[in-house]
Amino acid sequence: MKLDFPQRKIIHVDMDAFYASVEQMDNPALKGKPVAVGGAEKRGVVSAASYEARKFGVRSAMSGYLAKRNCPDLIFVPPRFERYKEISLKIRTIFFDYTDLVEPLSLDEAYLDVTTNKKGNPSASLIAMEIRQRIFDEVGLTASAGISINKFLAKVASDYNKPNGQKTVNPEEVISFLEDLEIRKFYGVGKVTADKMYHLGIFTGKDLKLKSVEFLKENFGKSGDYYYHVVRGIHNSEVKPNRIPKSVGAERTFEENLSSEVFMLQRLENIVTELEKRLKKSKLSGKTVTLKIKYSDFTLQTRSKTLPYYIADKSLILETTQELLYQEKLENSVRLLGISLSNLNTEKNEPLEQKELTVQLKFDL
Repeated sequence: MKLDFPQRKIIHVDMDAFYASVEQMDNPALKGKPVAVGGAEKRGVVSAASYEARKFGVRSAMSGYLAKRNCPDLIFVPPRFERYKEISLKIRTIFFDYTDLVEPLSLDEAYLDVTTNKKGNPSASLIAMEIRQRIFDEVGLTASAGISINKFLAKVASDYNKPNGQKTVNPEEVISFLEDLEIRKFYGVGKVTADKMYHLGIFTGKDLKLKSVEFLKENFGKSGDYYYHVVRGIHNSEVKPNRIPKSVGAERTFEENLSSEVFMLQRLENIVTELEKRLKKSKLSGKTVTLKIKYSDFTLQTRSKTLPYYIADKSLILETTQELLYQEKLENSVRLLGISLSNLNTEKNEPLEQKELTVQLKFDL
């Protein structure tokens, strides 16, 4: 079937179990063993898990306690983000040998537009294969890749043959590929949305395609328009090499639940100190302060305030955060606090250099 919209040659490269793989590479004693990067304590959280650990159901964002229960032989190692950044930059250097249109999503994944590339190679699939081989030879890690006509399809395809594999969705295969695709595998459809779609009788792309744009908007708001178009292979977002962050934040998970605002003030000051450091490093400021509160029953609440001027100073952010904290009574004891600054001054800034501001969640380990 001929597609009548713009087509590009997009590669999505996704490192395999990146943090855990770096730890196994640097410490050969960990190779072949179930490894989790994160904290094993009662309130620790898994940041990443090796494939050996994933066989036991260990996943990122899982509590260390549950991960250990699932896999008694699980080996926990503390995260080393500076090391992960170092490796990520080496990988990114390889990408730039092929194209300047590189859009990092995080330390371990990126989009590449190779429609026109520095190698003059018309095959995006062969370029992806070569990149993956170079990452293995020069860095020592494996990567997977998805190749297709747009970012959405490339992202979905990169999950198909993990680890250490790749999948190409050619233009003539796009429609049949999307129709057969399970709805939970659509990028942008999380667990809650997938459950809602199941209740509406939407289980595959073919089911989704039968729904009108009005129906999807009515049930999924603004996202309805997105679902309507991507299931038809339409996703015109370009690869943006100078991605500008929309927010900067920091958060903490606590060893013990906090039951009073008084106990939270010192923790909030520590979080704001980290946030100020990130803002200064990136030369950013913002107008909207958001306080994130996760209660002991895992319910989540956010409170925000938008100021008439840009701020980046610790004292001003803390003052606004404290105001938000006392804005209303706490619903329960608190296990996590986070602070973020959005509505940034990036519109006035020149585009950031070839890098992404990585807002990495840090936990008390």
